[in-house]
Amino acid sequence: MEAKPPRRTRERILELSLKLFNDIGEPNVTTTTIAEEMEISPGNLYYHFRNKDDIINSIFAQFEQQIQKRLKFPDDHRPTIDEMWSYLQYMADFLWAYRFLYRDLNDLLARNRTLETHFKQIITHKVRFASQLCEALVADQEMVATPAEIEVIATNMGVISTYWLSYQYVMNPRKYNDQEAIRTELHQASLHIISIMAPYLRGRSRQLFDDLVSGKLPKRQYADFLPPREEAPSGAPKNVTPKDSR
Repeated sequence: MEAKPPRRTRERILELSLKLFNDIGEPNVTTTTIAEEMEISPGNLYYHFRNKDDIINSIFAQFEQQIQKRLKFPDDHRPTIDEMWSYLQYMADFLWAYRFLYRDLNDLLARNRTLETHFKQIITHKVRFASQLCEALVADQEMVATPAEIEVIATNMGVISTYWLSYQYVMNPRKYNDQEAIRTELHQASLHIISIMAPYLRGRSRQLFDDLVSGKLPKRQYADFLPPREEAPSGAPKNVTPKDSR
């Protein structure tokens, strides 16, 4: 079997940086930390990235490209409430892989103009996506809400999905590096997000919501409902071997 070519140093720097940012927080990681963990010289790191913000922007570019693909359902598909539930949990696994962006969001935005501009666009896209989901339910008579109410519902869904990790960090700072605990909390966010819609749901959608909350309806995987898309990132970045392969 033909051996895979070694990953380039630039890719490994990004993978290790993402792992460090996620594990100990972006403010606690310096370029010196990254170079030491990689067992390369600072000069070698600066050959690929000018500074830490350059690394952050490269990781964010990957995140932005992937999340834009995920903030949509197929054009010919109207999702049901249980599909939305599974979709939100599918998104939770994706956000886990880039959790530092959400935990350290305000600090990052305060000093990084690129993130400030682009993250605002992502949140706007999230809210618009939530609005479209509500409008589809209203069109199918599965939800009763005015345009003004939909705007409020969608905004609240965007706020919770964006700041849930920050809230959990404040409430349970010592559990933040407990992978299973935080992933459980991310999945719990699905309930809080979809519950915002609950008072407006009618008919089958309201029954599906009640069955989901009570545990009567099995929580299926997102892939059970729709054809698989591009493979979602794993729960954590790949391990990085500290060898220079440039």
